[in-house]
Amino acid sequence: MKFLADESVDRQIVDRLRIDGHFVWYIAEMKRGISDDAVLDMANRKKALLLTKVKIVSSTVNKHIKELTNAFTVITAGGIRIRQ
Repeated sequence: MKFLADESVDRQIVDRLRIDGHFVWYIAEMKRGISDDAVLDMANRKKALLLTKVKIVSSTVNKHIKELTNAFTVITAGGIRIRQ
């Protein structure tokens, strides 16, 4: 799966997703300080799932990977919402 991680995402999450075999573009390695609109536009152009700061991303992705493609997903400490 392809992800675009905003610069607010902890490096450990990016590293863990890469270890899990996912492709991750990381704004902190690319264009620090760009606007949220530019980040969202980049995610859309790359057809990548956009990640913002969360702590449960890796386990959620691994658990729900088939449901995440072409879906809008919100992951919080309290749960996950996946909208196809």
